[in-house]
Amino acid sequence: MIRYGHVGPAREDPGVAEESLFEDVADAIRGMVPGDLGTPHCTYRRYGIKVWFGVDKAPREHYEAQVIGPDHSSEATILALEVGFHSEHPKEADNEAVISSLLGSERSWRRQLGQDAVVGGFLGRAQHWRRVSEVWPDPDLSDPELIFEVAARLTDYLTTLEPHRRRVGARRRG
Repeated sequence: MIRYGHVGPAREDPGVAEESLFEDVADAIRGMVPGDLGTPHCTYRRYGIKVWFGVDKAPREHYEAQVIGPDHSSEATILALEVGFHSEHPKEADNEAVISSLLGSERSWRRQLGQDAVVGGFLGRAQHWRRVSEVWPDPDLSDPELIFEVAARLTDYLTTLEPHRRRVGARRRG
């Protein structure tokens, strides 16, 4: 169920994540992801959501939307929202291998995700993690439309990158 508006008193600060923002994003994603990919698993907290397929617990490779500080976006003054794919293995070489496989099909997925999708290092302290994601500067976290925008964009990443990741994984196992 998607809830609109605020729970409790109205908030004036657009930089404060609504308690249910990412819970509502999870609900929307479950309705948007095509059935042929399987059932998406979601875990959310006040400032983010992780989405993946298969196993019950979030794996090191997953899709994510999270609130980040303005220091990760030259255009942000209050905060930013990162949306995309993360590879968070403990070993840098494992993360590089994941990203290298995605770069092998970049021409294909770039047409769908566009130039806003950045391939690079993780935005945060874990410098050995890698990402394919984009950053939205200063979103209004209290805007009810943001639920659908985040869910739709995460679904874009899921439907674009996941088929490639599965093909590469099948080749490694085969």
